[in-house]
Amino acid sequence: MIKIENDFLVVKAKSEGAELTSIFNKKTNLEYLWQAGKEWPKHAPVLFPIVGQLIDNKYLYNDQSFSLDRHGFARSQKFEVRKRESNLMEFFLKSSDETLKVFPFHFELKIIYSIDKNKLSVKYEVKNSGIEKMLFSIGGHPAFKVPLKEDENYEDYFLEFNQNEFAERWKLQNGLIAGEKEIVLINTNKLPLKKSLFYSDALVFKHLKSDTISIKSKKSNEGLHFHFKGFPYFGIWSAKDADFVCLEPWHGIADSIKHNQQLEKKEGIINLKLQKTFSCEYSIETF
Repeated sequence: MIKIENDFLVVKAKSEGAELTSIFNKKTNLEYLWQAGKEWPKHAPVLFPIVGQLIDNKYLYNDQSFSLDRHGFARSQKFEVRKRESNLMEFFLKSSDETLKVFPFHFELKIIYSIDKNKLSVKYEVKNSGIEKMLFSIGGHPAFKVPLKEDENYEDYFLEFNQNEFAERWKLQNGLIAGEKEIVLINTNKLPLKKSLFYSDALVFKHLKSDTISIKSKKSNEGLHFHFKGFPYFGIWSAKDADFVCLEPWHGIADSIKHNQQLEKKEGIINLKLQKTFSCEYSIETF
């Protein structure tokens, strides 16, 4: 377990999957990250080189068929710790013979966690280290404790968007985008949390106006601001009846049920030229 710390935060991550395991605020004396309970045995997996589900767990590229499980392989890979400073840790993964069997592109992936006062920043850098274009998606999947305090309930909490939204969720069918939409927000910036909200899987949004979503309580002042500027897709999810909510910024999205499985035609896919680097960043501000 790797740890960074300042006067406000203690943040921990592990080399397996370069996954965050703890965000502890020393001023509020609260843990903000879900602690991998029986309802969902993860904390904050990194989604790469795909986001979401593929039809039959397969995609086509250059007349070949490849298999990838939901959200890709990064979350199960052992990353190298490249840098470790008091307020920063950097994890590194590169393509291998194993990854090339399921993802025929040479890459270098850096995941950088840094803290400044009460804010944790998460940066992804993807370099195309091959000799042709690289097609991929990437995203985050951090799960936050709800409630944060033992004397509160899940329904005491709500999500607050920094813009009023008229937002529709894209319904899922076995993890795939079904093509049907359902209105979730009607000219409002608040979404009350209740466990039944996720009984039919995640809320999947495209092109929200907001770039910050806050988790707040009606009964206390503690919570967090989640900043995700530049991410075109966003998921909100929880396991059934679990005490957490995932805020998921994505560059990419699950296959549509009508998709032809061609990777080049996949919605949200990033086309990265050889020797170029793509980067994106989100941050978590605890209070």
